[in-house]
Amino acid sequence: MIDIAQIRNLAIVAHIDHGKTTLIDSVFKATQTFRQNQEVAERLMDNNVLERERGITIRSKHCTVSWNDYLINIIDTPGHADFSGEVERVLSMVDSVLLLVDANEGPMPQTRYVLMRALKLGLRPIVIVNKVDRPNARPDYALNKTFDLFIELGATEEQAQFPVLYGSGLDGWFVNDLQTEERRGMDALFQTIIDDVPPPQGNHDGEFLMQVSSLDWNDYVGQIGCGRVLRGTLKKGEDFTRIATKLKDPTSQDKSWEIASSSRVKGVHMWITRGLTRVETDEITAGDIVWLAGPPEIGIGDTFTKNEDTKVALKPLEIEEPTLSMFFLVNNGPFSGQDGTAIMLRQLKERLRRELRVNVALRMEDVGRPDGVNVSGRGELHLAILIEEMRREGLEFCISRPEVITHQDENGNVLEPIEQLVIDVPEEYQGIIIEKLAKRKAELTTVENADTNTVRLEFEIPTRGLIGYRSEFLTDTRGLGIMASRFVGYGKWRGDIVSRNRGSVVSIETGPATAYSLEGLQERSVLFVEPTERVYAGQIVGENSRNMDITCNPTKRKHLTNHRASGKDMTVKFDVTRKMSLEQAMEWIRDDELVEITPKSIRVRKIILDTIERRRGEIKRLASNESASALQSRLTA
Repeated sequence: MIDIAQIRNLAIVAHIDHGKTTLIDSVFKATQTFRQNQEVAERLMDNNVLERERGITIRSKHCTVSWNDYLINIIDTPGHADFSGEVERVLSMVDSVLLLVDANEGPMPQTRYVLMRALKLGLRPIVIVNKVDRPNARPDYALNKTFDLFIELGATEEQAQFPVLYGSGLDGWFVNDLQTEERRGMDALFQTIIDDVPPPQGNHDGEFLMQVSSLDWNDYVGQIGCGRVLRGTLKKGEDFTRIATKLKDPTSQDKSWEIASSSRVKGVHMWITRGLTRVETDEITAGDIVWLAGPPEIGIGDTFTKNEDTKVALKPLEIEEPTLSMFFLVNNGPFSGQDGTAIMLRQLKERLRRELRVNVALRMEDVGRPDGVNVSGRGELHLAILIEEMRREGLEFCISRPEVITHQDENGNVLEPIEQLVIDVPEEYQGIIIEKLAKRKAELTTVENADTNTVRLEFEIPTRGLIGYRSEFLTDTRGLGIMASRFVGYGKWRGDIVSRNRGSVVSIETGPATAYSLEGLQERSVLFVEPTERVYAGQIVGENSRNMDITCNPTKRKHLTNHRASGKDMTVKFDVTRKMSLEQAMEWIRDDELVEITPKSIRVRKIILDTIERRRGEIKRLASNESASALQSRLTA
């Protein structure tokens, strides 16, 4: 049993790409967590394939290191705004946070969010100005901006007097003073953690109490709950009470809550973390962060206690509400089942239910459609990660265009999600950025000139205004711009937004595309397919240069005759086809289009594949709109 005074629990929080996971690599090296001859990969905490490919942290993870007889539990948190819910929950397990700030960029949108949550919980952060060895580093600027952010967020006097460290997480050194101290080693960081992070409150002798802050799943033992033991001890096989709580009205500002259920259960498996490894134990004690399995069902915010009285229940943890939704549909295309496993609706629902066991920010709603369900999440990336995981499992399905989730206030006004958008861009591109975002109902709030010929623009923009903008932004700024956003709340509906001003080129035949046909199509469109690539009727093979859909036959061949053509030996030249990624396809499609997901391909198609049926539906829609317009005119007269 470890003395609770020798335990330190903290989380590393920062904006995306400010160096959280890289810092933990240096922490492992400094504490000699691994053998000297052991092969260790970079960014150890990003153990998911998608995390390594994209260079981001998707789910929070827990590790433990030892330094000078102290046990330090460190939680690595995601930096992307779509996974901010992971940060909200894990902060309830720690006593302080390491707030990383890039020495060049300074505080960014996600920095503001995670700091606000930490200050609200009464935590006193330790500020780390990272990447000070970069040529464009501005440590004094980053520190001043961070201090201003503390004051703006209402930090107390004690919180505003935060300890500061400077260094490089990549090179593995941190110091308290850049001018006088030798830039070597991590001892300054560890000593600051020991001195400024308070030990966990609680004692070993009290009655066992724990709250679940994170979830995991194992096919052999079922649901697993993770949290910090607030007091007492629990031995393997002992009975305890699981108390589930819920908010009385999740949509109300009133956060009053009630007991949902309680049951007497038994602790079957218990784990603690040492290094990166979960070690099964026979006893868990106050102060440590543990994993526990046994109850058939475990939810976020559940209270575990030896006391059978439900009055000891802790208030539920806030679970972030989704802002975007889309339909996950069964693939009914003609190529269904050729690349992967064509799943039916029952299998699609079962796969999504498995995801719901650990991904608490996700929602699934069965709206009665015979071909699919509505899935909601925190943003495009949140949903795209799930889609990519399902795709790599060999599943085939279709998805619709993302739509924002709206609410209504007491007066019946429609409210939509609003985001804070921060853009760093060279000065010569700021005009086109402001012009494009104004069409997407963005409001410019702040303009700040930097010393490096760049300008920082801050906007408030509807979430739907960002759908489809990222690729356009990279084109407009020649890849030199940086954009980041975070959800800030709901605001009044800002009107219609036209995001795509070009139509689709839709195939009317099924078969391999030919160079003869595509050569003529590329003169008035951007192609998505190459010669010999198989296409089907209803598939979108390109983007029209005008704002209207056109049909084509990309499989048409040149008629064979017994006459030699004058251009027979001429070489056909093709422009580079546009191969859209999953996120680009999600952003590009319109309401009457789908993205077809297979393990080998990402295609875009019309919802109605048959050309005649699609035209009939369009005629009915236009006739309905015209009737409604004529009726409105008569009523006005």
